[in-house]
Amino acid sequence: MASFRTRLAMLGTAATLAAGALVPAQLAAAQPAAAAAHQWVALGDSYTAGVIPAAGDTFEVPRDGCERTDQSYPQVIDRDLGSLFDLTDVSCGAATIEDVTFRAQEPIGRHLPPLSEDPDYPFPAVPPQSAAVGPGTDVVTVGVGGNSIGFADILFQCLQLGAGSGGVGTPCRDDLAGGIPGRLNKASRDYDEMLTVLHERAPHAKILAVGYPTVIPKDTSKCRYNDLEQFGSITQGDLDWLRQDVLEPLNNVIEKSAGTHDSARFVDLYDSSRNHSVCDTGKWVEGIFTRVPDQPAVVHPNARGHRNAADHVAAAMLDTIGVN
Repeated sequence: MASFRTRLAMLGTAATLAAGALVPAQLAAAQPAAAAAHQWVALGDSYTAGVIPAAGDTFEVPRDGCERTDQSYPQVIDRDLGSLFDLTDVSCGAATIEDVTFRAQEPIGRHLPPLSEDPDYPFPAVPPQSAAVGPGTDVVTVGVGGNSIGFADILFQCLQLGAGSGGVGTPCRDDLAGGIPGRLNKASRDYDEMLTVLHERAPHAKILAVGYPTVIPKDTSKCRYNDLEQFGSITQGDLDWLRQDVLEPLNNVIEKSAGTHDSARFVDLYDSSRNHSVCDTGKWVEGIFTRVPDQPAVVHPNARGHRNAADHVAAAMLDTIGVN
């Protein structure tokens, strides 16, 4: 994102000039202390935490099962803007909106049978993510909602329903479409409640509601049937349905909810990632596997996807503190 990169370069140049200035010791001692970093709390699910090896290495010691990785976008922004923002990252793989708002979560780590077994599973529960937000918080970023509509479960059902189809038809849509509006309506109510709770906990904070990137291309003929490094046995018709009736409406739910709260702002990742879906050559989201059979990804952003998210989220964060 050119505007963010330009601002980041300008900040770096200013810091270099300030560090290189020759100031007498007596004068330096009289200078006011540098402004305290803005307190930033990162909340969210696996699209925030990173989780998969293609999004970097886990760095929590000991592991808590949330699988935050060092190339996830909060960590990328922390390296870019750590002098301006003091990060508390409590994002967690598999988190729902309710896990962010009020419910303790039992993380799953990388325990996804039959795809993978985690030797450290089960993990102790972690507190509701909103507990990390308080009156001193200046900025909250939150990316959540996919698990609240059961996207992973929908994905696996579509794999199973499409397995005997030869890639033809819409067996998943035919079986599941009736329940999707209800899931989206509940997610909308839960998201509104979450934003209300976050504002109550941090009345002066700006809340950045981060949407989801493009996962499925508009042209699903790019997607190869039975390719597990893409969408496996999900048919092209069902991929169109998932994009149009599940994923795009979920982003609309998040954007609409953020638009009804004065303290919140929507951060769009969808448009900037349109040509980087699971089925594109330069993909920013991995398929069912990054590498078959030993590296499951279950449709999550890779390090390039997190770099794109970092650019857009950081630009919004800079706007909240008046750095244009």
